[in-house]
Amino acid sequence: MNEITASTAAPRAGADGRGLPMGALLALATAVFITSLTETLPAGVLPAMSTDLGVGESAMGQSVTVYAAGTALLAIPLSAATAGWRRKRLLLAAVAGFAAANTVTAASPSYALTMAARFVAGVAAGVAWALLAGYARRLAPVHLQGKAVAIAMAGIPVALSLGVPAGTFLGDALGWRVTFSVMTALAVVLLGWIAAVVPDHPGQGRGGRLPIVRTLAVPGVAPVLFVTLVLVLAHTILYTYVATYLKHLGMGGSVDLVLLVFGAASLVSIWFTGAHIDRRLRALTIAATVLIAAAATVLALLTDGSALVYAAAALWGLGWGGAPTLLQTAVADAGGDAADTAQAMLVTLWNAAMAGGGIVGGVLLDLTGAGSFPWSVLALLLPVLAVVAGARAHGFPARPHSGTASTA
Repeated sequence: MNEITASTAAPRAGADGRGLPMGALLALATAVFITSLTETLPAGVLPAMSTDLGVGESAMGQSVTVYAAGTALLAIPLSAATAGWRRKRLLLAAVAGFAAANTVTAASPSYALTMAARFVAGVAAGVAWALLAGYARRLAPVHLQGKAVAIAMAGIPVALSLGVPAGTFLGDALGWRVTFSVMTALAVVLLGWIAAVVPDHPGQGRGGRLPIVRTLAVPGVAPVLFVTLVLVLAHTILYTYVATYLKHLGMGGSVDLVLLVFGAASLVSIWFTGAHIDRRLRALTIAATVLIAAAATVLALLTDGSALVYAAAALWGLGWGGAPTLLQTAVADAGGDAADTAQAMLVTLWNAAMAGGGIVGGVLLDLTGAGSFPWSVLALLLPVLAVVAGARAHGFPARPHSGTASTA
């Protein structure tokens, strides 16, 4: 295995072989939950937001785009600017940013102010995403780093399986603004949790990061980044407009149930991924891509709502749930000494893809209608599968790196 960076190789709490520091990792998972739910919550309440703020649904879908743009534009420069900050201080600052941005979103009377608040939330996400996977790895012994990242990334499927459906239900019952107010309250609670249980770690000294060009030249980094960009783009095109797509099938009243199935399957996916990632990263990535393609195929062939929609949602969740853990682990393993820079690049491309998905989805909706979404997903997944299959030596290796093979 390539050597991990100095920051991830430093002594860490819970890294003495006695097990994982679950209280701290669950706090990181909650931070991931808040980050992911803040990002995706508009998907469940998009029609209500667009009606309240007086814009069309494609325009309101750009609330996901502008969030992702804030992350994509500033993840790398902010990560570099804060590299020397102590990790706990930086994490607290990011969570406080979410609290502020969601408060403004909940109270905003206008589309413009809402979009500005979403951009600020995206900036906070850029700081958080560039930090969280590395923080989780530092809290674990080397042979459990994959599991530690999987635990932290569990916040994503929990957000999708519980958070978005609950937010959709709450939005329908009490209004979408209440859902964002609840997000603020969760962020405030998390600030106290982090302060109480998460160990602190120093940042990097000067010269600790490799430049972007040298990082891209590291074998395996470029394939992982390409897969990240295209896979997330495919997912986001459909997920951002899932409420609109279900309305197209005559299932506009079933958004929360479909998202619940998707999220529950995502939970299963991340559990399975966490159990096997240190030995089977390549096979899991190929399986995830195939499962998402199967879901898109089912949806593409439907002309109206049926039980097959729920089957497709389950396949989609099984494929997508473990993807963040797989990709962040793959880029960290491939990056070696450049792992921190590679992580920041992954965060940037991930959110550039989310921004692109919101834009492309909006264009498709206006030009060809919601029925084109699953076909676009299928078209994008073909090069993803080809690159993963071809990156046998580096990026998605056929054999696990010796430093990350789990002995548990």
